[in-house]
Amino acid sequence: MKLLVPIDGSEVGARALAISIDLARAHPGSSLHVVAVHPKPIIYGEVAIYVGRERSQALATEHDRKVLALVLPQLENAGVPYTTHSEEGEVAPTIARLARELGCQQIVMGTRGLGRSTAFLMGSVATQVVHLADVPVTLVK
Repeated sequence: MKLLVPIDGSEVGARALAISIDLARAHPGSSLHVVAVHPKPIIYGEVAIYVGRERSQALATEHDRKVLALVLPQLENAGVPYTTHSEEGEVAPTIARLARELGCQQIVMGTRGLGRSTAFLMGSVATQVVHLADVPVTLVK
């Protein structure tokens, strides 16, 4: 069984990863695809002048690498095959697309993360993924 596990550096994302590791261990031959997704940077005004699109994209990709690096020890000690991914795009559609492209049978993700709109729309990304995904989605609080 292939599991897709979106993470964002949040505590609930770490719990989702722990649960996905347990699921993978319970089903021999399973593997994990751990992904950090960042939206395309919105570049305008002074940001465009001083930072620029390429630098903004590089900063977002570097942030994803740091988020993924935080879970590498946990993944390496899990004894479960895994692959990490860094993706750019609208978060929920990107997660659903990646699950399809990788042939994942399940998505395990947190219900609330570190997204910009979390305070206003708690779990909005998770809700969108549930509606967009072609596979079961396990939500972790």
